[in-house]
Formats: sequence, C-alpha cells, structure tokens
Amino acid sequence: MAFLCGHDKLELSPTSNFCTFSQTFCLFMSIESQTYLVTGCAGFIASRVAALLAEAGHRVVGIDNLNDYYDVSLKQHRLDQLQGLGANFSFRKLDLEDRSGLHKLFDDHPIDAVVNLAARAGVRYSMIDPHVYMTTNAMGSLNLLEEMRARDIKKYVLASTSSLYAGQEMPFVETLAVNTPISPYAASKKAAEVMAYAYHYLYGVDVSVVRYFTVYGPAGRPDMCIFRFIRWIDQEEPIELFGDGEQSRDFTFVDDIARGTSAALKPVGYEVMNLGGGKQPVTLNLIISKLEEMLGKKARIEYREFHKADIKSTWADISKADQLLGWRPQVGLDEGLQACVDWYEKNRPWSQQIVLP
Repeated sequence: MAFLCGHDKLELSPTSNFCTFSQTFCLFMSIESQTYLVTGCAGFIASRVAALLAEAGHRVVGIDNLNDYYDVSLKQHRLDQLQGLGANFSFRKLDLEDRSGLHKLFDDHPIDAVVNLAARAGVRYSMIDPHVYMTTNAMGSLNLLEEMRARDIKKYVLASTSSLYAGQEMPFVETLAVNTPISPYAASKKAAEVMAYAYHYLYGVDVSVVRYFTVYGPAGRPDMCIFRFIRWIDQEEPIELFGDGEQSRDFTFVDDIARGTSAALKPVGYEVMNLGGGKQPVTLNLIISKLEEMLGKKARIEYREFHKADIKSTWADISKADQLLGWRPQVGLDEGLQACVDWYEKNRPWSQQIVLP
C-alpha cells in the first residue's frame, strides 16, 4: 500500500485551483496503486485530497450529495476540476445516510481505504438544525464503518475539528480531554471519533482522526471568513465582524491540510492528530488589514456581538503529526492569502456572484 510523504515540496500553481508537487514526490512503502473512497469530494478540503491522490496515480472514488448548505455552483466548480483529471477519478452523487446506496457503492468498487471528509460544517448553523449534523457527521460515519467491517477494509481517515478544544489551554494538544463540546457540530464530531475507536477496538480498523484548524484557500467555503472578507472588501460592502476582531485562529492553507490528510493513510493503529498552522494564532483584524493591502481597498466594519458557541482563539500543537506523519505546513499566511485573492480575481464575475450563506 502506498502512502504520501509529508515532506513533499509543494508549489502554488498560478493557473490551477490545485497545488502542484515537485518531482521529488515520495511515497511511504511501495508505489502500488490503491483505490480510495473520498467522501464529500465536492467540498473544499476533500476536493484537494481527491486531486492529490489521483495525481499520485491512485484510483479515487468520490461521493458527495451536493447539498445546498452553500452555493452549489462552487461545489460544481471543484467537481469539474476533479473530473478533468481523467480515469483516476470517478464520481457518484450519494448521501452518507443512504445505507442501500453505500452498500451498492462498496459492491461496485474494491475500496482499499476510506477518507471520510463529508460533513455538515459550521458551528452557528448547527444550533439551527442540529439533527442533520448528528445524522450526517455521526450516523454517516457509522454507515461507512459498517460497510468497512463487512468487507474487512482496514484503513479509515476521519476529518474532525478543532472546535472540540473549546475552553482548553492552548496550544491545543491531542491528549486534552474534549468531553465538553459547546455546539452540536462539535458534539457530532466527537461522536464520530469515539465510534471510530470502537470499530478499531472491536474489528481492528486502523483509524487516523485528523483535527483541522481554520482551513482557508482558493475556492474556499463562502461561509468562512476569508472568502467573505475578500468579497466584502472588494465590493465595498461592510464586513460583519462578530466580536472586536481580536479573536484569533490557527489558519492553515488547504493544500497543506490535503497533504496531511493523505499522509494520514499510513498505518497508525488509532491516533488523533492536529493539522494546523502550529504558529502563534492570527487575529481577524490582522487578516483584514492584509486583505485590504492585497485588494487595494479599505474595509468598512460593522461589529456584532460575539457568539457564545464560538471559540475566542485556536492554536494547534502539531508535534504529533510531525512525528507520526512527517507533516508540517509549508504555505505561509501571506502566500496563502494572496492565492485566495488571485483565485477570486481570476474567476470574476462569477466569484462576485456566489451566494453568501
């Protein structure tokens, strides 16, 4: 089985929505091609992971239900990029809650490992419709694990969240107790993590849980701050800022996250690993000032009350991912933000018309 090396040289491509990798690209173990199921493949992170695996010569089966949590045209944009990769990528529209559909999918494809990145995301919306978060994030993960158990598929990568660390001491380390989630979103991710452990213990499934820290990049989610800030500054519309702007995040570029997620396909037993920037967290005020400079326009800010389900600050201890996966982020904040602005400007006027949730 082949595994992506965490220290490959990553280069931002000015002409593509995906990053390119140097010819020094290396693999753990052999170069045998595998078939990977990547769920949520039209999503922001999953589309990058699927592209990375397919470009490395693996077969990728991607599924996504293409729900309308945010503008579906953005999901279709990412999917179009993936379908342009050729025979190594195939797509099926499918929901993780569709047990019979999943069963047929596994019957149709000899899956070697599952990378589960499909999820309902967003802390605030999880308070409006908590049921869909539990059915997708927790029950959807269980449905995958059951198909894996029935077919003796032994590798599972599960995307989780830094939202679980709310109220803990920073920098956040994986050994911290995360038993007090403060949103249905975080609770649903915790449920998925512990169910994966049960399947590891009972059935020998090798599980890598990767907890993401504020992922940003080109073609990012329009409910996330980077996309919204760029759009509002460019359109000279007021930025809605919840709190005073001094709340901070451990921003991590999407292709760094894709590299780490792919590297997590190596055997680890059962491990939870942070994938984050690993440096001093950056305030939203600093992000806004950098985007103002890149766009050549001044932001207008309207302040809103800080939401009680949000976290004041996030900061990842990434030493475990470095030790186990050989992974560290490579794209700096300025380079990453410029890539976001470049994508936005390259895709005008459509990028200006994407509906903001």
